[in-house]
Amino acid sequence: MLIGQAEGKLSIKFQTAFPKRFRDEMGDQLIITKGIDQCLLVVSIKNWETLLEGTKDMPFIDKATRELQRYLFGSAELVKLDAQGRFFMPEHVRLYAKMTRDIIFIGVQRYVEIWDRSIWHDHQESIAGSVELLTINLSKTKGHE
Repeated sequence: MLIGQAEGKLSIKFQTAFPKRFRDEMGDQLIITKGIDQCLLVVSIKNWETLLEGTKDMPFIDKATRELQRYLFGSAELVKLDAQGRFFMPEHVRLYAKMTRDIIFIGVQRYVEIWDRSIWHDHQESIAGSVELLTINLSKTKGHE
């Protein structure tokens, strides 16, 4: 299971090292793509179907299915980690996530998110006061009122 966080840096040549604790579980071939929030999603090759969540088995004629799959798969890149676990951050995803030098890797059970560190901290602050409301809303959707 992928949990926790690790800080990282982008080099001048836009390379970064994927944290060893995540690399050990995910391997050295990864798929990186735009996330739903202003972050990047990273999945292992063996777990690529995670990107289909919510659209798997949906008909091709469904516009929302096509659009979300285009968004996720159209911006996806296969990256191979070198012996030190480094990879080149593709420009189109780096620009989307407004990556600066300081980044943070977040383990989210089956995938890893990569955030610009300052955007991550702002995001954390924005949801910190509404965690209780989030749990109430989730319990309503699961029928646990």
